Amino acid sequence: MRTNHEVAEASDWPTLDVIVVNWNTGDQLRTCLASLTNARHDAFYIGNVFVVDNASSDGSANGLDELDLPLTVLRNKENRGFAAACNQAAAASRSRYILFLNPDTRVTTDSILRPVEFLEKPSNGRVGIVGIQLLNDQGTVSLTCARFLTAGMILRKMIGLDYVPPFLWTPHFMVDWDHKTTRQVDHVMGAFFLVRNHLFQELGGFDERFFVYLEDLDFSLRAKAAGFETFYLAGATAYHKGGGATAQVKATSLYYALASRILYGYKHFGRGVGTLLAIGTLFFEPFSRVAVAIARRSPSQVRDTLKAYSLLWRALPRGLVVTGSPDAI
Repeated sequence: MRTNHEVAEASDWPTLDVIVVNWNTGDQLRTCLASLTNARHDAFYIGNVFVVDNASSDGSANGLDELDLPLTVLRNKENRGFAAACNQAAAASRSRYILFLNPDTRVTTDSILRPVEFLEKPSNGRVGIVGIQLLNDQGTVSLTCARFLTAGMILRKMIGLDYVPPFLWTPHFMVDWDHKTTRQVDHVMGAFFLVRNHLFQELGGFDERFFVYLEDLDFSLRAKAAGFETFYLAGATAYHKGGGATAQVKATSLYYALASRILYGYKHFGRGVGTLLAIGTLFFEPFSRVAVAIARRSPSQVRDTLKAYSLLWRALPRGLVVTGSPDAI
């Protein structure tokens, strides 16, 4: 029996590999994978579906073989982080495209077909990354596209201005646009991140120093520097719950988000600006975050903030090197 790759070569159809990273997502993973079986692939073949399980303890990656998919489950003995897990599966991919898909998503019939058709057009040869409309629990379009981070955006976040309507500045997330039209953007959300495989390999994949968060934004920025564009398609939709595994460990999630932001600052703004942003993040932002939590009358948010910063300060002697832990994402 011929593989999907062999059939694709005979028909001139491209192949696409799907990569899903899992950490204790319960039934969400199975639901996500099941939705792939109903997705149309009239002009491409799914070569492989890789599930990389980052040492889950809930059994969510067990018993998936019954699904009608070319499935490979890669099991890590420790939580390697999102970026490293994605690269782990991508190293085995030989399809034309890779779709990074979060386990808290569900694709519809045209979710994958439309962006693949878009990338296959000769006129879109310099488009390297494509995202689609992501619908929330209410069925409305989530405003998920983002601009590349600037030092000013991070500074506003530090002093709490990110919680104020952005009348005087350009926000990081494109909340000033309804996401109902197709357009070129800086960055599409990593929950549905379709990329040309050759571009992913040429750029060395995701930067594994980002344990989780901002690895996709960093990749989009490097792709742009390499001459490739990112597009958001309004003609295809998928469901995205949001939060996923991170909702289980909010303090740890905040810790990783802050650590990734510090790394991003050093990597893209230089040592001087990066150091100033790191100092602000470490020693000023805790107070603004706690103030916001108190204003919201949210004791749990205060506790999560203090725990996150405790983790961050404890990581300083290790240079913010983060590793997998029992409650890691």
